[in-house]
Amino acid sequence: MEPILRGPRVHLGPVTDEHLDTISKWFNNSFFLRRLDAFPARPRSVDSLKEWRNEAADSNTEFIFSICEGDTFIGYVSLDGILWNQRNGWLAIAIGDPSHQGEGYGTEAMKLLIDYAFYELNLHRLQLTVFEYNQPAIWLYEKLGFTYEGAQREFILRDGGRYDMFMYGLLSHEWDEKNAQEPR
Repeated sequence: MEPILRGPRVHLGPVTDEHLDTISKWFNNSFFLRRLDAFPARPRSVDSLKEWRNEAADSNTEFIFSICEGDTFIGYVSLDGILWNQRNGWLAIAIGDPSHQGEGYGTEAMKLLIDYAFYELNLHRLQLTVFEYNQPAIWLYEKLGFTYEGAQREFILRDGGRYDMFMYGLLSHEWDEKNAQEPR
């Protein structure tokens, strides 16, 4: 059997208190927050992040993993909103330090999370949303095989402009087909 949470460069693991300190710093960066969420950018305390992490740990519909290269914390991925009867879930990724963006860490981490969702949790469908101005994330999702499924037009208002929120989905058999064509 292949390790399910470890890739060639990164591994997925628990989000520790040290990681939460770093994530709290990212939540002081409005550029980071405006790519991550439609909510107004606002800082989050370590205590509120601990609550978020602990609620996920107690949930059977939400999974949060740190992304680490060795001992270096790079970001986190989440799988949440799982509807077990429909075998659907939502994915997200956050890499807060620009020096770790565009280096392939997100691709590898998302592949691990997708494998976990399809092969460990036996989900059938994964979905996500992304704002039209987050082109690096769009490239990542399309490279991974996600299919554009539509847009919520002019969903978000930022800096006087209105932007669409794109919806993407990936089915387990599409992931199997993609993996059969590409070396892992």
